[in-house]
Amino acid sequence: MLGERLARLDPPWHVINASISGDTTGGGLARLPQALSMHHPRVVVIELGGNDALRGYPITSIETNLRNLVEMAKAAGAAVVLLGMEIPPNYGARYTLAFHTAFKDVADATSAKLVPFLLDGVATNAEMMQADGIHPTAAAQPRLLDNVWPTLKPLL
Repeated sequence: MLGERLARLDPPWHVINASISGDTTGGGLARLPQALSMHHPRVVVIELGGNDALRGYPITSIETNLRNLVEMAKAAGAAVVLLGMEIPPNYGARYTLAFHTAFKDVADATSAKLVPFLLDGVATNAEMMQADGIHPTAAAQPRLLDNVWPTLKPLL
């Protein structure tokens, strides 16, 4: 959907989807140098961290990896949009808050643009979430794009 919207712009933009389902910030960090070298992007959208948190990874590791991802993309000359994520409250108040705060802290420290919560308006709508309560459905995708667009558009 993003690719379709960007193709309609003048001049058109192209999307390279370098995501891997179930990936972590560590996996993204390992793959980013090659993707930057191969594609030379002008804008990088980073949506990682949720799988780290679901596995209970230390917040300091998640935050360090996110910061390194942003800094690597910026060093390659790309503007960066960081997509914030939330985790279910059953991980405990301290971990849940620290995870939420990590995205803002990284964005503030690196001057990356931040979408505070990618699933805003989706996560609490059962019709837009899969049965696992974690992943959005296909029907939610337009809302996700609308959540990202106001932050992404000025960078194009």
